[in-house]
Amino acid sequence: MGSKRIRYRRAAAAVAAGALPCLAFPAPALWWFAYVALVPWMLLLRSAPTGRRAALEGWLGGAGFIVAVHHWLLPSLHVFLLPLAALVGLLWIPWALLVREFLGGAPDPGRAAAALLLVPAGWLLSELARSWQGLGGPWGLLGASQWQVPPALRLASVGGVWLVSLLVVAVNCGLVLLIAVPGARVPAVAGVTGCVVLTGAVWLWVPRPEVSGALRVAVVQPGLVADGPDSTEQRFAAGERLTRALAGQRVDLVVWGESSVGADLAARPDLAGRLAALSAKIGAPLLVNVDARRPAGPVAPTAAAPYADAFAAPVAAAAATADGGIYKSSVLVGPRGPTGDRYDKMRLVPFGEYIPARSLLGWATSVGKAAGEDRRRGAEPVLMVLPGRPGVRIGPLVCFESAFPDMSRRLTRDGAALLIAQSATSSFQRSWAPAQHASLAALRAAEDGRPMVHATLTGISAVYGPSGERVGAALPTSARTARVYEVPLARGSTYYVRFGDWPVGACLALLAVYCAAEGARSLGLRKPAPAPEPTTPPARTARG
Repeated sequence: MGSKRIRYRRAAAAVAAGALPCLAFPAPALWWFAYVALVPWMLLLRSAPTGRRAALEGWLGGAGFIVAVHHWLLPSLHVFLLPLAALVGLLWIPWALLVREFLGGAPDPGRAAAALLLVPAGWLLSELARSWQGLGGPWGLLGASQWQVPPALRLASVGGVWLVSLLVVAVNCGLVLLIAVPGARVPAVAGVTGCVVLTGAVWLWVPRPEVSGALRVAVVQPGLVADGPDSTEQRFAAGERLTRALAGQRVDLVVWGESSVGADLAARPDLAGRLAALSAKIGAPLLVNVDARRPAGPVAPTAAAPYADAFAAPVAAAAATADGGIYKSSVLVGPRGPTGDRYDKMRLVPFGEYIPARSLLGWATSVGKAAGEDRRRGAEPVLMVLPGRPGVRIGPLVCFESAFPDMSRRLTRDGAALLIAQSATSSFQRSWAPAQHASLAALRAAEDGRPMVHATLTGISAVYGPSGERVGAALPTSARTARVYEVPLARGSTYYVRFGDWPVGACLALLAVYCAAEGARSLGLRKPAPAPEPTTPPARTARG
């Protein structure tokens, strides 16, 4: 009976310990806590009596982490969040086994030094696996908790958010060695010191983005609109009213949030005409976001809003054929209507915008606010030339896509001077979601050396410079306003843009070498003993 009680207590402790790192993310934003948050979980894992027990506690802790970081999804997913967390929590099992293998017992200095490399690599493996869009994407990566720490942002410019995650886990690992393994204090101190020296070297010697000019970008945040049959029209009217107040402020671009236009502009020339009039009044193009069913059949320009702009040639894509599905699209509108620059969202939110394997999981719509109809995906990223600034190209992303480092990197490599994320977190206003989402833009800006605008319908809207630094004040969820930001542009390329996710490749190679060495050792231990020499019967001798 006593042993069963201990197992239950350890299981509960694993869930609680796995949930602890959530305090390092916004809204609490205790960034410093990330460097110690894994210590209780790792101490529990290293004391697991068996590998099976460590695997169980790794799984339970991973599930606890997912529920804690994504708890604000409960109003949408309800109880479905729990099986989803249980599924994703399985990804922490390899990491838990590595913790027990290298930190359990009394590791010698060599094993302790290996732990400082392999344990962070194992953690990164779990982050990489759950970054797949179908599992929710790279939301809540441990390195993302450091979005407001300048040295960590500089590390991100070298190896992306992945390098920051590795450093944070390595520091936690070093602290576990210092606490629990007195004989491993030398490698532990050396490892933590190495993390500090690496961060300092990057801070001192990695070049900062070279600022080259600026753009005046206005962010329009209309605030909450009550649900109802005319809510989309009310939201459009609010954005229209706030944008009209920008007249005379010399703006280069106006950005509206996700789903700011509730009807396809080809089907509603009146809306297109109102947006064109706004653009003419304030003297700047508008980047709006259309969340609507696209009319089936050929998409032709309308008389009221031709897909041509005073600054742009007619676009051949205007004759493309639509399939009648629902798209979320960033659309650039000038004084003569939509310019023809349109980006359709490529990575959709599981359950929120589509149901994975709908034939099997379609019942989720009956227990939460899951998508009743799957939205359609865009085919490729799009760069838009900013009217009036022909040398400046903007790279739009929609909502969830700002969590994916590879998408903003692709846009930067293709020539984007300004990254823009159009978002809407109105369903999660009183939760941690708006702050978590806005913080991701700081990381993307730092990784790519390009400023990023995070514009939302209901807050938090924020702007970050090319080093990930905050530009101006963020717009809180209570704000209903249009604000102009002086956004610095930058030239040059970061190491992350040039070399990509090299920390991921290095960790996978390290883990592959370890697995190969373990496999070879296992085969060596199981090698059959050599067969005994054949014996011959003793020779007979004759006496005579």
